Amino acid sequence: MSTTLPIADREAAARPVAATPAIEKKRHSATVRITHWLTTIAFVALLVSGGEIILSHPRFYWGETGNVNMHPWLNLHLPSSRDTVPTGYGYVLPDQNGWSRYLHFQAAWLAVATGLYYVLFGFFSRHFRRNLVPASFSMKEISSSIVSHLRFRKPGPEEAWSYNVLQRWSYLVVIFVLFPLMIWTGLTMSFAFDSAFPWAVQLLGGHQTARSLHFLTTILLVLFLLVHVVMIVVAGFRNRMRAMVTGRAVSPTEKAR
Repeated sequence: MSTTLPIADREAAARPVAATPAIEKKRHSATVRITHWLTTIAFVALLVSGGEIILSHPRFYWGETGNVNMHPWLNLHLPSSRDTVPTGYGYVLPDQNGWSRYLHFQAAWLAVATGLYYVLFGFFSRHFRRNLVPASFSMKEISSSIVSHLRFRKPGPEEAWSYNVLQRWSYLVVIFVLFPLMIWTGLTMSFAFDSAFPWAVQLLGGHQTARSLHFLTTILLVLFLLVHVVMIVVAGFRNRMRAMVTGRAVSPTEKAR
């Protein structure tokens, strides 16, 4: 038996294999994209202004009251913008509480308005049910997704069109737990709000507890943001950013058999 290929087969084998075609289709609606970027702008403004506000008293307490004569549960050991706060540093930072509190207030209302619109859109358009609510609760699937993220594995082509189970759960926690808690604790630090709704701060255990929870929630949101950005880079920064800007994503199709 001859070990050479027939002429037709040899010609077929010699032809270059066509590159895997790519398909492009809609990934994110205009509402999702707009609310995503508005929330991003508001969150960055809240972080910058919130950091400046913390410098006026970089200590955290539990309960209703807290002052320099009390032992804090957390001392950030940062220089303060108030000379009444002993920090161990031989200098005081410039006091920027004026613009920082104003910016924090404005950015907070932008975040609240954007979040409320997004939640209403998510319910009425069934966006949450289609794209975020997991089909089932499987610890094995969640564990597998966590391991993949920890190993920085690049997601498969199918994830260009849908979120994996870990993304779905993390987004739901951020949208329905962390952001509402951030808004609640932020409002209760306003004495005007507390005079109208005193039960809001009482349920939390006091103004200082609200401030501490506000800070801890911020840390969790920052950690989520960092993981979110890292995984975007791993998954393909250009394609993911394109999807969130133009609404369309590109993914290779399966090779023809």
